Amino acid sequence: MTARGEMIMEQPSADTLKLILSGHWNLGGEHPGADKVQQTLQDRPGVRNLVFDTLNLAHWDTGLLTFLVNVGNFCSRQNINLNRDGLPPGAQRLLALASAVPEKKDARQAEGRVAFLASLGNQTVELFRSAGEMLAFLGDTVIAVLRLLRGKAQYRPADLGLIMQAVSAQALPIVSLICFLVGLILAFIGAIQLKLFGAQIYVADLVGIAMVRLMAAIMTGIVMAGRTGGAFAAQLGTMQVNQEIDALRTLGISPMEFLVLPRMLALALMMPLLCIYANIMGILGGMVVGISMLNISAIEYYNETAKAVGLWNLGIGLFSGFVFGVIVALAGCMRGMQCGRSASAVGDAATSAVVTAIVGIILSTAVITILCNFLGI
Repeated sequence: MTARGEMIMEQPSADTLKLILSGHWNLGGEHPGADKVQQTLQDRPGVRNLVFDTLNLAHWDTGLLTFLVNVGNFCSRQNINLNRDGLPPGAQRLLALASAVPEKKDARQAEGRVAFLASLGNQTVELFRSAGEMLAFLGDTVIAVLRLLRGKAQYRPADLGLIMQAVSAQALPIVSLICFLVGLILAFIGAIQLKLFGAQIYVADLVGIAMVRLMAAIMTGIVMAGRTGGAFAAQLGTMQVNQEIDALRTLGISPMEFLVLPRMLALALMMPLLCIYANIMGILGGMVVGISMLNISAIEYYNETAKAVGLWNLGIGLFSGFVFGVIVALAGCMRGMQCGRSASAVGDAATSAVVTAIVGIILSTAVITILCNFLGI
């Protein structure tokens, strides 16, 4: 057995050249190069076949593969048949992988071109499929709520407390900023118009009714959709990727009760309280404009707001906040449970949850407004 790679070239026939490889063909070791074989083939133009004999080959690695690839490329250019039957089986498999036909650059683009009607049909089918999944999720949620009312729901009260803290106290700074600015903007826009009629005092009515009846609930719902709904989708989506939800099912624990129910209860209970706080911040924003621009005292502004805002307005706002909290929780949890098994799917689920929650808030606002108008309240 030799300590280096050796090669002997024989010509058993006029059109065949045989390479006898022996020794150790290691990467970085000493062995003949492919240029020697190329020179021999150029000197013998009648050779049309190249065969190998590796019976005495002691050891090989990528050094042998590099040699064979270079020889194969030269043979391909010179139309010389390269017979790999005499090579080690492992080297034959690796060479087959190295010489596989690459994918065409425009292959995926050609497959991506879909006719308009086909695209429309696919989107319609996807819409009905999503609607079916949404109805199934709502059905599972109703079942979980019924089990909660019967005292048989499987969830940890400690998780409910932590989620209530996350969706209430930790959300106060952003809710304060947004609703204060919304109240300030409403008062500023109303002041410009009301000053034309000398009715500046009614800025308090405008801001108070708008914030208490609907605007505070809508702005709080949108803030919670982006802050909490996306977080719920990301949390459950990550659990889906890590197969933690599958593990819960294997243990006989319902993910709807253990994961979705606490989140929905937390938002449904905390959203009305956040709406009350948002009402106060919005009225304070309007008061700042009334005091600074309209020369209205704080007592006058407060008295006018108390006279204009009724309990029905407050009740509609709190009910809207409750509905918005349920919508945000269900949208976030549903998209998280529907998440795929990849990292990018988690981001898609969070984005889809925010969009779904905002659309649900707008639609439910329209429904509540129509019902209130129909009932005369």
